[in-house]
Amino acid sequence: WTLGSHFEARNATHQMKKLTLDDLKGFRDRLYLDIPDKQLEDNPYLPPYFHPGEKSDEIAYLQERRKELGGYLPSRRTTTIPLNIPDSARFGDVKRGSGKQKVATTMAFVRLLKDIMKDKEFGARWVPIIPDEARTFGMDSLFPTKKIYSPHGQTYTSVDRELFLSYKEATNGQILHEGINEAGSTASFIAAGTSYATHAEPMIPLYIFYSMFGFQRTADELWAAGDQMARGFLLGATAGRTTLNGEGLQHEDGHSLLIAATNPAVVAYDPAFAFEIAHIVENGLHRMYGEQQENIFYYLTVYNEPIVQPAEPSGVDVEGLLKGIYRYSPAPQATGPKAQLLASGTGMQWALKAQQLLAQDWGVAADVWSVTSWTELRRDAVEAEEHNLLNPGDQPRKPYIQTKLEDTEGPVVAVSDWMRAVPDLVSRWVPNDYTSLGTDGYGMSDTRHALRRHFHVDAESVTVATLRQLALRGKVPSHVPAEAAKKYAIDDVNAAPVGETGGDS
Repeated sequence: WTLGSHFEARNATHQMKKLTLDDLKGFRDRLYLDIPDKQLEDNPYLPPYFHPGEKSDEIAYLQERRKELGGYLPSRRTTTIPLNIPDSARFGDVKRGSGKQKVATTMAFVRLLKDIMKDKEFGARWVPIIPDEARTFGMDSLFPTKKIYSPHGQTYTSVDRELFLSYKEATNGQILHEGINEAGSTASFIAAGTSYATHAEPMIPLYIFYSMFGFQRTADELWAAGDQMARGFLLGATAGRTTLNGEGLQHEDGHSLLIAATNPAVVAYDPAFAFEIAHIVENGLHRMYGEQQENIFYYLTVYNEPIVQPAEPSGVDVEGLLKGIYRYSPAPQATGPKAQLLASGTGMQWALKAQQLLAQDWGVAADVWSVTSWTELRRDAVEAEEHNLLNPGDQPRKPYIQTKLEDTEGPVVAVSDWMRAVPDLVSRWVPNDYTSLGTDGYGMSDTRHALRRHFHVDAESVTVATLRQLALRGKVPSHVPAEAAKKYAIDDVNAAPVGETGGDS
């Protein structure tokens, strides 16, 4: 519209590169611009700019709007403003474990968040963003103190007004409760995550979303967040293909970590325990808001499966935890062959039980490694290869995962609640023979145990997979894997155990 007969209502518009002289004159007339024909005829491919005059109504309006909006050109404030991040003691409560109480990693994160938000100055910097399900995530505990932002305050009586943790809106509320609006929530994440540059006010957005409704549904916006150098935390709650098992294809997420791996700004972790989350969050705050700030944002996958959260082991390998892999449970005493089990997230429970089955039933000594980040391990390996390419005369740099596993014995079996392509991100750099188990395919509605048996990621399937790799290498008799498969009935979802998952430890 307004571009003349050669353009209007033409399917070929995208192929049109230039206006004819007649079109240009018609465009001028349509817009009532005071430009004589001669100026257009002299150079139709370089028409003049038109200015209505400094005192015109149009310019007066534009000036007024720019004044209201605080300036004429958007600009980034590049001066670093480090935040006064609380000391490590503030992150210590969840590191002590949950005692006899069973706590999901989602709830552990919320407890940690409440602890670090108690710091008056630092706590005010947080922007919790909840598109849906605040009570499911246990974040209703923030309602009484932090309140939900509304520019008009609360103008109605909430249906849950008699509850201790009732819904509370306020003009000075800190929580953004967006409704079922992931696109709007991601936009809020970008706005808060870039405020350090646009307003010289560092804020810490925490956007918690439901299963695949973040990285699958709004991956394009999250790419824009990286492009705009946003900082903050994404929390993929109810993560994994088998933990939200009642809702089938709609929710069961086995691929968001893979999508996240395509975004160079995302530092993605799949923690198994609360103490791992504490270290990851503390480190992330220092990387994004400390003295040496990086243009990254964190994505943590957390689960709704309650487990007894262990206390942080004495002398835990914090460097390995943050870089992506550390030995969590050394092999029990056994005189048989060795193996290495790699697991992340809720898959750690299956690996720990498999460790017991291998030792008790088959005499195999398996170490269990917590892989907190498959993607960070891959990035480290890619960087090592790039360094070696550019410095062919130097001592070759080894990928971190190679240095951690190069002195271990036996095959490596990796398992997680994600499709195999996630643990396979590191397969090329594992020095041992490598195989992976994963939740490839669509989700299904069944019990957690039945789904894990269906995808063959449960403890019994991990055990058989390990025995098979050992048999291929002649470390156990060739009949043992088939014997184990029959013993555990790994081909029968109805034979999967009922009740809680995981081993005894």
